[in-house]
Amino acid sequence: MAASPSTARAANDRLALDLLQQEGALTAGQLKNLTGLSRPTVADLVERLGAAGLVHVVGEAGTERRGPNARLYGIVADRAHLAALDVRTGGVAVVVTDLVGTTLREDSLPIGGEAGTGPAVEQAVAFLEGAVAAAGATRLHSIGVGAPGLVDPATGELRDTSGLPAWHRWLLTALRDRLGARVLVENETNLAALAEQRTGAASDRDSFAFLWLGHGVGAALFLDGRLRRGASGGAGEIGFLPVPGTGGLPSAAGCEGGFHSLAGAEAVCALGERYGVGAEGADPALRAAGAVARAVETGREDFLEDLAGRLAVGAAAVASVLDPGCVVLGGEVGLAGGEALAARVQRHTAALSPLATQVRAGVLGGGAVLGGALRMAQDAARDELFAGA
Repeated sequence: MAASPSTARAANDRLALDLLQQEGALTAGQLKNLTGLSRPTVADLVERLGAAGLVHVVGEAGTERRGPNARLYGIVADRAHLAALDVRTGGVAVVVTDLVGTTLREDSLPIGGEAGTGPAVEQAVAFLEGAVAAAGATRLHSIGVGAPGLVDPATGELRDTSGLPAWHRWLLTALRDRLGARVLVENETNLAALAEQRTGAASDRDSFAFLWLGHGVGAALFLDGRLRRGASGGAGEIGFLPVPGTGGLPSAAGCEGGFHSLAGAEAVCALGERYGVGAEGADPALRAAGAVARAVETGREDFLEDLAGRLAVGAAAVASVLDPGCVVLGGEVGLAGGEALAARVQRHTAALSPLATQVRAGVLGGGAVLGGALRMAQDAARDELFAGA
């Protein structure tokens, strides 16, 4: 059945807006070539999108051409402002952008463990409000929040998880009340995987598993182009995976004795000390990353082989159950190890699993969570604003 004229116009407008979001400013001729639409149709949609306040002329193409055909059209960047928050146990990081993703403000704030729930929430909200004001934004359309812990797939809310600060959950309500924006929350590992899938190491993959290697360990699963969260939002809690070599078993109350005890930051730091490549610092994730980077730089094959063997235990378990075809090593440790570590993990994984599994190094590191949260906010704003075009 042929689409109605209004449905066809909406589809054409959305196609043009998506191209402008992905490619940047384009001329009407470039839009015609990329969309396959006729010149009159492109002229009509550009006029409609301009009247809707979504598209405007941002310049001209070339140095010799002038006139209507040379006009470059771009999305009206300040039509909406967005924010992303990376909520950690000891503080928050924030970025504020316009609709096309230009960074207007980026900052971080430590929040000490001695702060009570109320004061911690007030510090975080006031910090975001200050960042929004400094960015020159009057209000936010959407806020993407990445946090440790499980997100209830039915409600979209952060679940009450033991071991995490209570202010994490109360922060979401305070953000909605104080800023009046749409607030979306997702598990931090899932967001890091989203960022690697959009602009990082898995940009050419519809299916892959992502291993977060930072303070703790976690996994995210993209299968057939979709993020899989599981029945309770707990898919990827690989730190609890029972594995050999830890001297014990994990429990429902803690992941000690599971894969976390092989690959968490403290375990990597201890391994580095054993091989004489330890690093200093207060943050265990950064110390672990420092040890891995030092081993790569100095060619410490013994350390890298031992670490790769540990990581392969988790990678092979994921590969054997899900067969994603690709595992990306992310977080601070994955970034520090780079291809040198990834190649070794791939070799060890091949020895443990009969399923062909490529292992890649993540390229976004610890900043992937913030990047993924921003992508989530951008998608929400784009879906709402572009739907009415």
